[in-house]
Amino acid sequence: MSSLEDPYRDLLEKTRGGSAAALEQLLREIQTPLYNFLLRMLWQPEDAADATQDVLVKICTNLGGFRGESRFLTWAYRIAAHHVFRLRRSRREVQAPDFDGFAAGLARGMLIDSKPAVAGADQALLEQEVKLGCMTGLLLCLDREHRAAYILGEIFEVSGSEAAAILDLPPTAYRKRLSRARERLRGFLQQHCGLTNPAAPCHCKKQANAALQSGLISAKRTLFAGHPQQPATLSPQRLSDGVGEMDELERIAALYRTHPHYRAPERFTGALRALLASGSVSILE
Repeated sequence: MSSLEDPYRDLLEKTRGGSAAALEQLLREIQTPLYNFLLRMLWQPEDAADATQDVLVKICTNLGGFRGESRFLTWAYRIAAHHVFRLRRSRREVQAPDFDGFAAGLARGMLIDSKPAVAGADQALLEQEVKLGCMTGLLLCLDREHRAAYILGEIFEVSGSEAAAILDLPPTAYRKRLSRARERLRGFLQQHCGLTNPAAPCHCKKQANAALQSGLISAKRTLFAGHPQQPATLSPQRLSDGVGEMDELERIAALYRTHPHYRAPERFTGALRALLASGSVSILE
């Protein structure tokens, strides 16, 4: 191991000592951050779940190649980034509009009657679904390279040097990519989104009803608002309390950071155990 402080060091050492239990725990602990990265990259929870399982298998079968030159989670994110860059574009990505098309869709939604489309529906839940789905969907207006840079640097607050290593970029090139992603999102959100600019025309309450009527969201099955979540490390209220003191770029990043940290699907556990039991994993050199 290098001198880097790594919270997974003990588990890695036990794993290298041949402990299958340590390996299973190691994979269980990193599956949620990887799932959250891939969910923001791919938007659709099912696509993110499939990609996470594939990435965990790659990590498991290539663990002998980890040299400790970075933190273990940095190395794992690098595998996840390489994996998602090689994936065929999902149907959601293919259908995703550019920033102009996204703005046009929001404008159409604001023209729809504000009366709730479903009697008795939990309006707050639907507004949360629209907020989470819309802001995550907006990331798809960025290409995968700029999207990954923004997710790592602004939402997950990975250091510049670590993010550059994850994306195989020189630090200067990473900073430029992150800056371009920030500016594109800022320009759009300041012009259109009432969450970042109260004077902007689009508001989640109105869009929730439009999304219901058009079938973009369902009152019975929410993709994001009803997704199992990890305990919050910083509440949305605590973040929003300080938003007024932040500049525009920080306000936008803070808004993304208020999104839940989703819990990885439980089905990963059985798949990991089956892989370990198969004897196909070699963790020793």
